[in-house]
Amino acid sequence: MQLATYRFGQLAIEPSDLIHFPRGILGMENCTQWVLLADNQNDALGWLQSTERPELALAVVSPRRFVPDYQIRVSRREISPLKLDEVRDAQVLVIVGKSDRALTLNLKAPLVFNLSQRLGAQVVVKDEHSLQYELTTPVSQLKKSA
Repeated sequence: MQLATYRFGQLAIEPSDLIHFPRGILGMENCTQWVLLADNQNDALGWLQSTERPELALAVVSPRRFVPDYQIRVSRREISPLKLDEVRDAQVLVIVGKSDRALTLNLKAPLVFNLSQRLGAQVVVKDEHSLQYELTTPVSQLKKSA
């Protein structure tokens, strides 16, 4: 199938590439179908592209690449739509943002995935994580694409 995007142009994707977010993403609850794309210039960066709104592409990274001890606590109820057999099977990414001073990571509301079921959810963690964790290094590498 063809997917039209503003950032990447036309993309050929397979139906099996789609990731369903039953509750959408905070502020974008009506967008429930997404595809996860690799960045061709930066292996630390990925893109979560909406299939319903061509202008929506969220920069995402693995939080542990920048915050090695990052862990989250969420209730079973919050991740029940993911149909995870084991919580440790979940994959976690965070959305990259930008403040006046630096690129930031939203560690408070990560994206949790069950990739084998092609399901995702954004959760708000109970931990005292930052909504705008500022990156200090290697920001220059991420700035090329973000």
